[in-house]
Amino acid sequence: MARAIWSGSISFGLLNVPVKLYSAVSSKKVQFRELREGDGARIRHKRVAEDSGEEVPYEEIVKGYELAPEQYVVLTRDELEELDPKKTRAIEIQDFVDLDEIDPIYFDHPYYLGPDKGAEKAYALLVKAMADSKKVAVARFVLRNREHLAAIRPMGKVLTMATMRFADEVVRPEELEDVLPEDGRKLSKRELEMARQLIESLSTDFDADKYRDEYREELVALIERKARGEEVVEAVSEEPKPTKAPDLMAALEESLAAIQGEPLAAGSKRDGAKRRKRTTAAKSGSSSKGSKTRSRSRSKAKAAK
Repeated sequence: MARAIWSGSISFGLLNVPVKLYSAVSSKKVQFRELREGDGARIRHKRVAEDSGEEVPYEEIVKGYELAPEQYVVLTRDELEELDPKKTRAIEIQDFVDLDEIDPIYFDHPYYLGPDKGAEKAYALLVKAMADSKKVAVARFVLRNREHLAAIRPMGKVLTMATMRFADEVVRPEELEDVLPEDGRKLSKRELEMARQLIESLSTDFDADKYRDEYREELVALIERKARGEEVVEAVSEEPKPTKAPDLMAALEESLAAIQGEPLAAGSKRDGAKRRKRTTAAKSGSSSKGSKTRSRSRSKAKAAK
């Protein structure tokens, strides 16, 4: 049974809908403990002073903001508590917007909002009204002594809420101008058309169940094999190689042919020597796509032996 981690109410206008907050994700991260290699003794981390190496009790630790190297502005717990956001239980809706207007880069952590006791009808009304309007609510609320921005939207019969990053927390693309190449290279119509065909060939409906955390699965399998005392053979991995600009066309043609399961067009005007050169270049370009698969295949084959 789902367990609520917070309770409050959605508030907009004169309407207040009591709700409970539930986590919408369950972390599957594999956790490790730090051990001493020789005897497997657990490693404990302690708070120590740099100058003496002595352990410092928690109650003697204060927060310091570093203005310059070794220069700090110290804030006490009382001073920080004065600045803490008010512990309100309201999720205050600020605006309703179209979902397409919110760039996914702003989304952070997902939750579910369920109705509290006695609020089922008001909750169902809000879900239906938001679904009919096809709008997303942008709201503010306080969780764990921190103010959050959030986006609330219906998903079937339930409301979902994703915490959002504030605008000043998102790095603007313009800040990458010094690392992006100047657009002095002209793209040929043929290259662009082939790239679009490749995208179209790989286009499908999104199905979350088809994507698995293959690294975690292999890691768990490795742990289980070692727990059984089996010998583990180190896998040989290959680094993907970037496709060079002169090989773009060949790589695109080879990729399309591989996806469609067809040989390269027989009616090409290139002579045999040029075609062999193109195929060689394409294999170099397409190795970036296949290297990870080959690496995993070798790893699994060796593990099975």
